[in-house]
Amino acid sequence: MKQLARASLLFALCTAGSWLPATANETWPTKTIRMVVPFPPGGGTDVVARALALKLATQVGKPVVIDNKPGASTIIGTEAVARSEPDGHTLLVSGSTSFTVNPALRSKLPYDPVKDLAPIAMVARAPLVLVVAANSPYKTLADLVAGARAKPKTINYATFGSGSGPHLVGTLLEQAAGISLQDVPYKGSGPVLMALIGGEIQLGVDTVASAAPQIRAGKLRALAIAGTTRSSLMPDVPTVVELKLPAAAFEAWYAVAVPARTPQVVVNRLINEVGRAMADPDLQAQIRAQGMEPVNLGPAVMRPLIDDEITRYRAHAWRARIVVE
Repeated sequence: MKQLARASLLFALCTAGSWLPATANETWPTKTIRMVVPFPPGGGTDVVARALALKLATQVGKPVVIDNKPGASTIIGTEAVARSEPDGHTLLVSGSTSFTVNPALRSKLPYDPVKDLAPIAMVARAPLVLVVAANSPYKTLADLVAGARAKPKTINYATFGSGSGPHLVGTLLEQAAGISLQDVPYKGSGPVLMALIGGEIQLGVDTVASAAPQIRAGKLRALAIAGTTRSSLMPDVPTVVELKLPAAAFEAWYAVAVPARTPQVVVNRLINEVGRAMADPDLQAQIRAQGMEPVNLGPAVMRPLIDDEITRYRAHAWRARIVVE
């Protein structure tokens, strides 16, 4: 009888231990899922989030709504998620700005991406491209580097402000190639591309998706992809790594995250559901059509990547004297 009692108790404990996570797993989600995007509607992050939201809603059987919270270089929306209820019903979809660039360049942030956010998956890479006007004398990136060496600070390049992706790319290129460029801030891709075509600036750094139409129209020329892999939208354009400037590489990407205190069983469910969504060929095609590369890299890859990028960008900002208020 004692052996039977012990066996019954052991069975009860084992089944109780397995039942609790399963129940939590099965009850999520219990309500509408809010997907916070810290950018205005229509941008690359918003496009990725909306495509992912539709797929997730179908999979989990609950609505997934987009909540655009732009402002303060993604800080407003990112903080809103970090401070939200950690129950798996509030997700962040944002770019590397939220996870690595802001923490590296800003001394004061209302959130800590490592302590306050739990990564679910990187879902897309958004390569940046270095472009010049079609009538530019710079036919290749080597030509532009030679011109900058001959006449420092005479080649103007566009940024979206201090500490923005294009600004980091420009300063990384300066250090990698041993040149001096002059940064000029603009409010967005449209003004940058028009300034390039009009001859106001000599170099632009923008997303492949934004620059591709003008390149296809013969108004701009692509010199290099500012990353480690080529773009499927521009397969003939080499990367800065291929052009022997690996230190100039900058990887822009989009990822999903939740508040750090979210139960692990819910995190695991989200990892699985996002993985299922990203395996869908139609979703992948939608992302590629926007000049991005679909991926599915989980927390085991994202956590060391975030740490590495913060360290690298922080050191680079110090060397390049980048100050972001």
